[in-house]
Amino acid sequence: MIKIAVLVSGGGTNLQALIDAWKEGRLATGELSLVISSRFGVGALERAEKTGIKAITIEKKKHTDLSTFDNALVSALAEHKIDLVVLAGFLSILGSQVLQTYKNRIINVHPSLIPSFCGKGFYGLRVHEEALKYGVKVTGATVHLVNDVIDGGKIILQKAVDVLPDDTPETLQQRVMREAEWVLLPKAVAMFCKGEIT
Repeated sequence: MIKIAVLVSGGGTNLQALIDAWKEGRLATGELSLVISSRFGVGALERAEKTGIKAITIEKKKHTDLSTFDNALVSALAEHKIDLVVLAGFLSILGSQVLQTYKNRIINVHPSLIPSFCGKGFYGLRVHEEALKYGVKVTGATVHLVNDVIDGGKIILQKAVDVLPDDTPETLQQRVMREAEWVLLPKAVAMFCKGEIT
């Protein structure tokens, strides 16, 4: 089995897509072994606990700098013998220790077609606000490997989603999640578990 940790910071809708895929046997040899949240009391922790997945919180604001937060993450991942790290709405930048220890074994989902609307400061609703402001007719989601450049790692999968004339950032966010993120993320995890991502 490939032991998977999912890193979260919020409600856990992408985590739920992974849980559903896992229950349905769509993650190949992947096993959701651990959920790590950067904040207490978020919906993702409830989703994990309800499913019986070990869930812990490593609160970023309690760490004096990135390296101590990084050390805590690496220790937790090592303790649970994690093979693959999936960022699913994780709103913290990973430090060099996690990036080196899990090189080519960290996957992120981003709510745009990279290289558009990505990089530092582009997360959550901000991505969709900028897409609408720019006037694009098509947006989407990207799953990519994580490296030391924010949203700069090798692209694994992308899926386009139409922007509708009456879209708000909220309606666009929901459509991108439903039509792209929740489809691509489990598929990419399954590809990793089958050895198809190098």
